[in-house]
Amino acid sequence: MATFRFDPILHPFRIENPRFCLQQLKTRPARFDYHSKLVFNKGSFCNYKRPRIHKICASSTNTAVVETSDEAADVTFKETFLLKRTQTVEGKIFVRLGRGKDEKNWQLTVGCNLPGKWILHWGVTSVDDAGSEWDQPPPEMRPLGSVPIKDYAIDTPLKKSLSAVEGETLHELQIDLQRNNSIAAIHFVLKDEETGSWFQHRGRDFKVPLSDYISEDANTVGAKKGFSIWPGSFDQITSMFVRAGESRPKVQVNSGESRVQKQYNKRLEGFYEEYSIAKQVQVHNILTVSVRKSPEEDKNFVHLETDLPGDVVVHWGVCRDSAKRWEIPAGPHPSDTNIFKEKALRTLLQPKENGHGSWGLFSLDAKHMGLLFVLKLNDNCWLNYMNRDFYVPLSSEGHSMRDASSSSGFEGSESRLAGTIEKPAEANEAVAYTDGIINEIRNLVSGISSEKGRKTKSKELHVNILQEIEKLAAEAYSIFRSAGPTFWEEATLDAETLKPPVELCSGTGSGYEILCQGFNWESHKSGKWYMELNEKAAELSSLGFTIIWFPPPTESVSPEGYMPKDLYNLNSRYGSIEDLKTLVKRFHEVGIKVLGDVVLNHRCAHYQNQNGVWNIFGGRLNWDDRAVVADDPHFQGRGNKSSGDNFHAAPNIDHSQDFVRTDLKKWLSWLRKEIGYDGWRLDFVRGFWGGYVKDYLDASEPYFAVGEYWDSLSYTYGEMDPNQDAHRQRIIDWINATNGTSGAFDVTTKGILHEALQRCEYWRLSDEKGKPPGVVGWWPSRAVTFIENHDTGSTQGHWRFPSGKEMQGYAYILTHPGTPSVFYDHIFSHYKSEISALISLRHRKKIHCRSIVEITKAEKDVYAAVIDENVAMKIGPGHYEPPSGPKNWALVVEGRDYKVWESS
Repeated sequence: MATFRFDPILHPFRIENPRFCLQQLKTRPARFDYHSKLVFNKGSFCNYKRPRIHKICASSTNTAVVETSDEAADVTFKETFLLKRTQTVEGKIFVRLGRGKDEKNWQLTVGCNLPGKWILHWGVTSVDDAGSEWDQPPPEMRPLGSVPIKDYAIDTPLKKSLSAVEGETLHELQIDLQRNNSIAAIHFVLKDEETGSWFQHRGRDFKVPLSDYISEDANTVGAKKGFSIWPGSFDQITSMFVRAGESRPKVQVNSGESRVQKQYNKRLEGFYEEYSIAKQVQVHNILTVSVRKSPEEDKNFVHLETDLPGDVVVHWGVCRDSAKRWEIPAGPHPSDTNIFKEKALRTLLQPKENGHGSWGLFSLDAKHMGLLFVLKLNDNCWLNYMNRDFYVPLSSEGHSMRDASSSSGFEGSESRLAGTIEKPAEANEAVAYTDGIINEIRNLVSGISSEKGRKTKSKELHVNILQEIEKLAAEAYSIFRSAGPTFWEEATLDAETLKPPVELCSGTGSGYEILCQGFNWESHKSGKWYMELNEKAAELSSLGFTIIWFPPPTESVSPEGYMPKDLYNLNSRYGSIEDLKTLVKRFHEVGIKVLGDVVLNHRCAHYQNQNGVWNIFGGRLNWDDRAVVADDPHFQGRGNKSSGDNFHAAPNIDHSQDFVRTDLKKWLSWLRKEIGYDGWRLDFVRGFWGGYVKDYLDASEPYFAVGEYWDSLSYTYGEMDPNQDAHRQRIIDWINATNGTSGAFDVTTKGILHEALQRCEYWRLSDEKGKPPGVVGWWPSRAVTFIENHDTGSTQGHWRFPSGKEMQGYAYILTHPGTPSVFYDHIFSHYKSEISALISLRHRKKIHCRSIVEITKAEKDVYAAVIDENVAMKIGPGHYEPPSGPKNWALVVEGRDYKVWESS
């Protein structure tokens, strides 16, 4: 979603010169995004002219070429990649109210000089209408081409016209209006259909008052002194409104006059306001990479060529094997090359003779397997490939760039952003952005507390302002979160006692829970999964599971259930609602509690809007597009800005809306009562603020709740960083936002286990303070540990645990604090007996979510720990035996590269 910043430039209204003049537009420094998909080349965008396509040929005259007898035969690799980035361009929008042909006829003009497909979404309010809802304007006011939107507004496209500035194109719309009517104000928002971006006032409409009886508020145009735009920048913007020179006469009105008559006596005053607007446009460039082998010199010549503008630096290194560890090759190196922190080289590409792009030639020894690189355009802008380093194979043993760059990882979990190498500029930008949020909160608070505000603002407006403060505070919190833990150890010692509390809480249940995921990615295919799982209830109880997680129960566009449609329709691909009730009852009979998988972030629509976009819902919760966030360009929502990350496959629900939260709380409470669920597994909680989760859990009072907060761990030069505190802090932040009412899956622990076991680097399993390095090391009672689930394993295999090392993972999570979760596929496999023995030990020794871990060894080939002083364990090929002393240790479970002892 593009970010827009408005800076008003207000001018006196001049009736004799209705055409406004603009200065030459400027292009701001580009911001670059990292995308996981290649896109088609559409050229570059600058100076608001139509993008041009620069055709780049690898055999251009300024390209250094290795002369061989058969050039084509020597090319071992050649590929052209399309690069997608965003560039910020600036322009202006304007709002003008002016007199027409006489005193009774006036004209409102709204325009913009940025390219795009601009639509004015507008309506009116009447003098006698005390409410805040729009009405459609009378037919005589509607310009040609207007399209009715339900019964409250119309959409009118802006038309192109030439401005006074040579070569500049304007988009503007003129609305004719008369004074002697009952219209009190015109309301509108401006939309760019090309990007799906809406231009609003703090999530509300622009309002142009035409009557004395319209109270001024934050979104009033032509009268208010403060202005800002949503979504995007929250900078406080001051403005000055300059009225026409003629003073306004006082008019005496009898108390019995109607509001319409009073309006007739109002003297309209023209105004003209301009606002600077920054819009992000997509710019597409190409990168061509070719490799030629020279057998005579035993070298590879790598040629890079791109049409990226300006200075382009290649940040590069080589690797000798498939591990892709960066190293600096021996010289000589290309000209304009320097060493970066003894880890990589930086080479400035040479400009082409025609001025369109740059190129470089690299000579590398044949002993190297591949070339690794990222492109650096300035101190804070980097480009890589699918969130990974570009990889160019130099030998037959190397893989293709596409294969190498798309290795498995769940939603980029194992990828790193090249832009994380240097962060000063990015940090300064974040500080400036949060300063704007603070100013915005102060404004809103002042609006409530001021004497004028208490007199003029309605209760409904107060509620709206408080909701804005809530959203701004949530956004500021997400930005200010630090890389270090905010969950302090001293506080943990008081709250996390050695024994779990007697009372239950939604985040932990009893503290002794062992969770079973009761399905995999293929479970829906039989059409009777509930019946099949019913037959497993007694066996799962005998294995020692205390709680089970069922698949999503609702009608869904996708058969797996994660694209819900009608939330109250529980006839799914897994079985009928009656089958589900029977299944829940059966598990309760064997002493196992049940979690429902609820998808609250997004919902699939039943109907299309007037633009053919699916954002109108049916069923019992028949929401309209106000329930959809406004900053997802795919679904044209009229809600507020999302409080989290968007899930682009379906409309993202706006949880800031009161009616949405009310309906979801009733639905969750209905599921608890009607179906018998004991708690929730919350899908994709990264998409909305944790404070809303607290609201839902307070209403539904679950026994246990766990959220799926999943994002990328930190990698540098292809290797996982030793310190993953920033990653687990983000999960802790979300748990904090729920006020601790929900736990979260410990993705950090899973990722570190991956690296430790795969690379035989068991030292990773201890942090700098000698504690477990995942969420379980900071807030164990809220950490739900796991090694596999339906997304990472099963037939999806997005982020599969290292093959053959699964039992090492279970030996870790089933002996450590936190709440362990075991995947269905592993339970009913050859691992069953070993998993059963570990669960039995956990119950027997009363290991719980707050148990104490003493790490006794964390070396390259072995990790060992003692838990609650009566269980010892080790994983890895290295040697370890529990300490001798007063305790007698008995080996109770062992397998490939793991052992577990208990004290007697």
